[in-house]
Amino acid sequence: MIGKLFYLAAGAALGGYAVHRVNRARRALAPGGLAARVEGRVGEYRGALREFNEDLADEVRVREAELTERYAPKRGRALPGGRREPDESA
Repeated sequence: MIGKLFYLAAGAALGGYAVHRVNRARRALAPGGLAARVEGRVGEYRGALREFNEDLADEVRVREAELTERYAPKRGRALPGGRREPDESA
């Protein structure tokens, strides 16, 4: 008698779990579930792309400053007393 009750309870629990999994899969594959998953992924990709663009822009600014400092024509440097050194090109 106890064995039959055990199998009845185990079957009911397994059946409930199976119904739960089927309903969860059905909701995930419904148009609303698919749209929510796609929206979540697009949001993740959009955030990653924004972060990449910010990092890239920072590196471009740094490199541009380095190149400008290295290759830009030198203007007269400021001397003590507010005077400026004459251009070397003249």
